[in-house]
Amino acid sequence: MVASAEQLAQGRVPLDQRDFCGHHLLRLLRCHRDNFPVPWGCHELRHAWDSCQHHDYVMRMKEFERERRLRQRQKRLRQHQEASE
Repeated sequence: MVASAEQLAQGRVPLDQRDFCGHHLLRLLRCHRDNFPVPWGCHELRHAWDSCQHHDYVMRMKEFERERRLRQRQKRLRQHQEASE
């Protein structure tokens, strides 16, 4: 993580959004606070946060799929060893 837990707490980032993209959200919330009547002035920061969230999601799904395939492979190898004994 780029932002520390203390920085996220000071920025009032909700607990459920304190993840690897918290530093982007911290900047986005600060931009919304500084440009309060016109929140649409923060498009670049919103895009950066959304992109980070998407990238994080894709990486988690790839890791999940990798682990699932490794478990299936181990199961097949165990079954093959038991059948050959």
